[in-house]
Amino acid sequence: MEGHKAAVLVIAACVKGFHAQQRPFRIYHGSTTSTRRSHLRRDEMVDTSLLTRILDIDVANRVALVEPNVPMDRLVEATTKHGLLPPVVMEFPGITVGGGFAGTAGESSSFKYGLFEHTMASVEVVLANGDVVHASSTDNPDLFYGIASSFGTLGVVTLLELRLIASKPYVMLKSIPVRSIEEAVSVIELATSHESIDYVDGIMYGRECRIIFEGRLVDTIATGTPVRTFTRPEDPWFYLNAKDATKNCERTVTEAIPIVDYLFRYDRGAFWVGWYAFKYFKLPFNRVTRWLLDRFMHTRVMVHALHKSGLSDQYIAQDVGIPYPKVPEFFQFIEKEFGFFPIWLCPVNVRGPSNQFSPATSTDRVDKLINFGVWGPGSRDQRKFVLSNRLIERKVYELGGVKCLYAHAYYTATEFWEIYGRQSYEKLRSKYHASYLPSVYEKVKVDLPSEERDSNTSLLASLLALFWKIWPLAALYGVLHAIKGGDYLLPHQHPWAPKSLWKSTKSL
Repeated sequence: MEGHKAAVLVIAACVKGFHAQQRPFRIYHGSTTSTRRSHLRRDEMVDTSLLTRILDIDVANRVALVEPNVPMDRLVEATTKHGLLPPVVMEFPGITVGGGFAGTAGESSSFKYGLFEHTMASVEVVLANGDVVHASSTDNPDLFYGIASSFGTLGVVTLLELRLIASKPYVMLKSIPVRSIEEAVSVIELATSHESIDYVDGIMYGRECRIIFEGRLVDTIATGTPVRTFTRPEDPWFYLNAKDATKNCERTVTEAIPIVDYLFRYDRGAFWVGWYAFKYFKLPFNRVTRWLLDRFMHTRVMVHALHKSGLSDQYIAQDVGIPYPKVPEFFQFIEKEFGFFPIWLCPVNVRGPSNQFSPATSTDRVDKLINFGVWGPGSRDQRKFVLSNRLIERKVYELGGVKCLYAHAYYTATEFWEIYGRQSYEKLRSKYHASYLPSVYEKVKVDLPSEERDSNTSLLASLLALFWKIWPLAALYGVLHAIKGGDYLLPHQHPWAPKSLWKSTKSL
């Protein structure tokens, strides 16, 4: 704790300097799995990248004391040693505890435990005036509930107390094919009503193939149940295995999955987004090529490469929650207007066990939603690309849904604040001295005018923009940056790769 306290004092002093000048700042966390590119300058940021420690795991009280930049794989590794587990574990191992708390996060256990932010017992915050305070359901409760999913606009979270649950070594996963989106909703409703079920999500592969997954934490495996892993280079990607195991959605199957393999089952290939990388580079997509390129197919590498290449500006990345009765209508809308599959479904209780909600991310109209993960290629024409995203936003609003703001946001300011509740949010910002900081809207919106202005400031910039449109230069540039940043796996984790090769690549 002494090291933590010293780091927090440095952060608090930095924040006080910004506050004295009323200069807006942003928070630098280090590496990120955000869906949007960062344009931070060093003179306008508070550096929290060294807050990477797990300070304590209290087994008796089932809580962990964790700094914000601890990634999920390290947290899971630490807690499972004590037979414990975070109730909600984000599916990408590089997502941090602070990122999940500040930026909205849910997974297949969120129907049961709410969003990741709802699993917190308390947080430590450096307020925007430099004061260090504690917030919980009883101590500064308005700050505790308001700062969740506020994207660093109410202060700097420097410590989180996370509730834990009992862990078990396996998840018994049942894959249930369904024939329609209506049947998918019925199966999800039934599954989420059973106390014994711990995880529920689904994949809509297309018009003919749809699967809902029910998972139970178990200590032992029933005789004859196959064990399936998803973390080794030779393992199948999860979404491909599910389709193969069910014989293209023709039969229900049950498999036992080690707990870590289940929690990070979507890491390799980033759900199925990795398929688009093979398509972009015009490479065959099969077990051999997936094995050969495995180190590049993990989310830490893929997200880094996608942002550095600029290709993230051409892919739709939307996570939206839709009320259960409206799910078929939204599915048909996506099918008609976009036509790309798969689509991810995940039931979420947006209010969580605390029956509170953040003014920045939730809605007072409905508690239980089904999240749609809509991820796929968009138009290379920027105008058409923006219109496509705004079409999704309008449909979500029309159906009484809500959008997760780590996704790309194209709302106008008026539209945004009609949905996300400006009055209560600004009241908090005023009370906790944060009015001079960028607002949530300023943090999450896609700033098209400035991006267009930045890319056209000179003839050289225009020529460079044309250069990067030459296939496949932009993507190669992104991959090289991911390698240089050390996001690829270590050599010993991939037996075919000569160590000398990766040692030389590291120096690029």
